[in-house]
Amino acid sequence: MNPLPDLLAPNLAVVFCGINPGLRAAEIGHHFAGRNNRFWTVLHRAGFTPTVFAPEDDARLLDHGCGLTTTVARASASAADLDAAEFRRDAPALIEKLEKYCPRFVAFLGRDAYRPFAPRHAAWGEQRERVGGAIAWLLPNPSGLNRMTLDDLVEAYAELHRAAL
Repeated sequence: MNPLPDLLAPNLAVVFCGINPGLRAAEIGHHFAGRNNRFWTVLHRAGFTPTVFAPEDDARLLDHGCGLTTTVARASASAADLDAAEFRRDAPALIEKLEKYCPRFVAFLGRDAYRPFAPRHAAWGEQRERVGGAIAWLLPNPSGLNRMTLDDLVEAYAELHRAAL
């Protein structure tokens, strides 16, 4: 069982797909709850939401044509705690969800989230491959561990916003 429920609905514009739930997110039952995670700020500044949502407001994202899921269901302190077998095991479930809900785009948040579906060094942005029928888009991970500046993250996410909405 996924310790962090997906937020999905039919025909969304974008489903954001993280690597796996963090321990804090799994504990409180809300996505991107880590103290240093910049996801909600980046989403707002890129134009996806009218305000900066708190993790507890994550379900409101559905009202803005977006959903949330993860590539690997198991929560961990770090994505480095996951092994390749977990990505292979959980990838078919992600494909099944995407086929069921038919989003236009699936945005993988970091190369590790996209690992089961493409080469490790895929370029940021729109990908040639479709995953579960959705256009795959690779975005930098919004984790505070990512050294990319906030402005650079916002620009990468804004590019998807312009394409998707």
